[in-house]
Amino acid sequence: QVQIVESGGALVQPGGSLRLYCLVSGGIDTTRMGWYRQAPGRQRELVASMTTIGAAYHAESVQGRFAIARDAAKNTVHLQMSRLKPEDTATYFCNKVPVYNGDYWGQGTQVTVSA
Repeated sequence: QVQIVESGGALVQPGGSLRLYCLVSGGIDTTRMGWYRQAPGRQRELVASMTTIGAAYHAESVQGRFAIARDAAKNTVHLQMSRLKPEDTATYFCNKVPVYNGDYWGQGTQVTVSA
């Protein structure tokens, strides 16, 4: 059984910073990992990912503000977020990239950016 636990979300003012955490019970050493987000009324989008050898992708909307990191030894994936904007408000999920039908999802962690 694969378990994914995300944490670190909070209510933060515009311009603030947060660090999200993801623990994957099955390990992350064999797959690309990423952070997704989903806001009400919008499709889920991939905001950042990193391969097993450290090649990173960041969506244009978050480039220069978000940074993904992974620690395979600890089975964790982090997302450092800075200069947050109201449009970053969403539930953030951690998972493999790509994700397939039947893959497990965690509960996500809520990020709310508001003055």
